[in-house]
Amino acid sequence: MARPLRIEFAGALHHITSRGNSRDPIFLRDSDRELFMLVLKESCELFNWSVHAWCLMDNHYHLLVETPDSNLSKGMRYLNGVYTQRFNRNNGHVGHLFQGRFKGILVDKSRYLLELSRYIVLNPWAWSSYQVMVGLVPAPAWFDREWLLSHFGENNKTAIYEYMQFVADGVSQPSPWKMLRGQIFLGDEKFVDEIQDKFISKDMPLREVPVVQEKKGSGLYF
Repeated sequence: MARPLRIEFAGALHHITSRGNSRDPIFLRDSDRELFMLVLKESCELFNWSVHAWCLMDNHYHLLVETPDSNLSKGMRYLNGVYTQRFNRNNGHVGHLFQGRFKGILVDKSRYLLELSRYIVLNPWAWSSYQVMVGLVPAPAWFDREWLLSHFGENNKTAIYEYMQFVADGVSQPSPWKMLRGQIFLGDEKFVDEIQDKFISKDMPLREVPVVQEKKGSGLYF
């Protein structure tokens, strides 16, 4: 049996989506979203993640996650698993909450970090990093708001204004997913070639790999 390729290495940037089973809601009320944010905080602390953007929809969520320690799959097992346990206990549910495995796209950080931080918050903003970025709600301890704002200006007021304009301009921009390659890479051909040369066997198809396979010493896991 084959499944989509997973690539993990120190410093990788991933766009993550995870959907409810049968597209059912994974958040029934704001208290569930607060619970998810708590489990996300725990995940960042346990696995040394850096989260650059997020948005919680009704039946799925988006995360932009950087993994300094090459541990995305371990962290996602904790995030989705612990949230499911607590959600089920709080809401009297049983069984699976999420539909299969999470979807992860490996992102060229140098070209697409800012673009994806915008794309993610173009979704409804009530439960997203947009609220934090513009100063409407306090920043979580695990979110480096100042680092992201520094890309838009030298002082807080100017940076917030430029960030808001940047997000607004994104409405008319083409989707970054038009640059998606092999269903798992967001980057140009040079980025894909570099990842393949470093982590992937030449004869391995991009879309599918055996269920358990590792290229020794590479930090590549499936």
